[in-house]
Amino acid sequence: MDLNTNIKFLNRVGETTAKRLERLGIKTIEDLLYFFPFRYDDYSETKKISDIRLGELVNISGTIEMIQSKKSPRKKISITEALVSDDSESIKVIWFNQAFIGKNLKIGDKVSLSGKVDDDYGSFLMKSPGYEKIGNSDNIHTQGLVPIYHSTSNISQKQIRFLINAIIKYTHLLEDIIPENILSEFNLERLEHAINKIHFPDTKEDIDTAQRRLAFSEMFLVQLRSLILKRTLKDRKANKLNFFEKETKDFVDGLEFQLTDSQRKTSWEIIGDIQNETPMSRLLEGDVGSGKTAVASLALLNCFLNKKQSAFMVPTEILAQQHFQTLSSLFAKQNINIALVTRTKYFLGKEKSTKKILLSKIKKGEVDLIIGTHSLIQADISFKNLSFVVVDEQHRFGVGQRQKILEKSGLPKNFSPHFLSMTATPIPRSLALSIYGDLDISIIDEMPKNRLTIITKIINDKNQGNLYDFIRKEIKKGRQAFVVCPLIDISDKLGLKSVTEEYEKLNKNIFPDLNIEMLHGKLKSDDKKNVMDKFVNKEIDILVSTSVIEVGIDIPNASIILIEEADRFGLSQLHQFRGRVGRGEHQSYCFLSSDNRSDNTRERLEAMEKYNNGFELSKIDLKLRGPGEFYGTIQKGFPELKIATLFDYELIKQTRKKASEILETNPSLDNYPILAKKVADFNKNIHLE
Repeated sequence: MDLNTNIKFLNRVGETTAKRLERLGIKTIEDLLYFFPFRYDDYSETKKISDIRLGELVNISGTIEMIQSKKSPRKKISITEALVSDDSESIKVIWFNQAFIGKNLKIGDKVSLSGKVDDDYGSFLMKSPGYEKIGNSDNIHTQGLVPIYHSTSNISQKQIRFLINAIIKYTHLLEDIIPENILSEFNLERLEHAINKIHFPDTKEDIDTAQRRLAFSEMFLVQLRSLILKRTLKDRKANKLNFFEKETKDFVDGLEFQLTDSQRKTSWEIIGDIQNETPMSRLLEGDVGSGKTAVASLALLNCFLNKKQSAFMVPTEILAQQHFQTLSSLFAKQNINIALVTRTKYFLGKEKSTKKILLSKIKKGEVDLIIGTHSLIQADISFKNLSFVVVDEQHRFGVGQRQKILEKSGLPKNFSPHFLSMTATPIPRSLALSIYGDLDISIIDEMPKNRLTIITKIINDKNQGNLYDFIRKEIKKGRQAFVVCPLIDISDKLGLKSVTEEYEKLNKNIFPDLNIEMLHGKLKSDDKKNVMDKFVNKEIDILVSTSVIEVGIDIPNASIILIEEADRFGLSQLHQFRGRVGRGEHQSYCFLSSDNRSDNTRERLEAMEKYNNGFELSKIDLKLRGPGEFYGTIQKGFPELKIATLFDYELIKQTRKKASEILETNPSLDNYPILAKKVADFNKNIHLE
């Protein structure tokens, strides 16, 4: 076996498990080695059962005194119950939908258990803890610093740790991109040692040294790619888009809302850029609900007035349809031909179209503004003169995808469209500029004047009854509500609330008289659209959803969002969820439901009550959760770094300086073949406007 060996050839991995792992981006042994934990559960101390406390994460060792499996008649799930004792006390243990545990464990077996201590009518209980037979393994799942990985349905933490433990011996085959002299200068771990320590640390110091080394590698690649891209962009040209002052002023005067000073300022920065023959490469940053789309619309209008095509790319079909409706409404009086292109939907204005007819019209230049998902860069689409591109939540699009747009733009060989990327990532200007010297940045730093502050409250299961009464009163006033859950279906391992379970409870037991629907990623595209259309048209009172509603959903009439298991989400993600309400004239509310009593969780959620500012929350999230868990949250809008953090200013300076030194002496990286290959691979996976 080598690093390129497909994981399906590993012990205990077949075609089915391999496909599930592929959803996590894991296809080879090398992918698995680079699949880093996002946090660690600390079970360094094994406690006696008599010493454990309610709500804490603990490791205990004991003997199974009783174990049995049975079916729950209400939910039709299997339940395995056990009684585990040590020389101090006994505790009840319960697992859901894991009947095999009743076969694996027998009375008299000595086991190591790790998990949270719950209340069981005055006694202690452990729900779905990790378990291992003592003596059968090195207890990597229940003792010491236990790594926790991002996972997917039907792949357990135990499986991931087992597989990584089986292939960790191949770390010596990894090629180190950092030259020896730089490793020595900054006292960095060798790559193979860092990978070993990041997965299976003996101490917290091991985690720190491994993260420091791996963060250096990531940021070093970012800096190299940024500097190389900067040189490339210097050689390109763009269509000059003249400013139509009167038409733009008339358009702004006709809006149903008044632009803030910050929106006017950022609009002018963008319009100033597109009047040049050098391609604009600008990032528009603004907090949730700050009005980034309205700012982009002024540049889109001027592109149309210059008789050039523009495109608006978004990450999901739901968001594409939302922007299609929003921009169609904004431009209702402008005679702009607007199209929607997704994997399954083709619209020109209000009329449905066939794929063939619509793509033909786009190629001929008969469509002015094209809104869509990744479908805009599919093989059979091409434009006539695509001169301006907006990418919303641009972290979802890679450099390779941007290159495809260039190829399909219909522009002369050395030309590029003007690019505007939009993000709610709250990164200060000075920091962003230190990472990307080639990137211009506009920041909307004020909210619309009529916006009411969203009232945020932490709740738990005990006071949820009062919350349901409050939700009913709001809905009677004509408002609507979101309920967000971390999972689609009931989990057999995590014990978390799911959309299907919550929908059943609310629909049958709590609000049987209200209209309630579900929204999640497993629904077909048409079904998702139908649900969202009904919610927009106020035909649904409560929408129970996964994180699919995180980005861009705009329902002004929704005034309540309840986030179940809120401790499972990062602060930046919770802030995005909260931004789904408070978009209209009504006072809005965000309720964070969590029964996790740890001090860290309490401090994080209380920050949501205290702050409505995304940047403040990002800093707190970094402080309390660490850089690893920022993966996919705060760093959206920038390269999706697994270990490095954009707040590590010293690391950014160090890596930029070293990257510059290498490129000065060897611009083509001929002397660094491993590094050159990694930079090329990196281009495919990150987006550097």
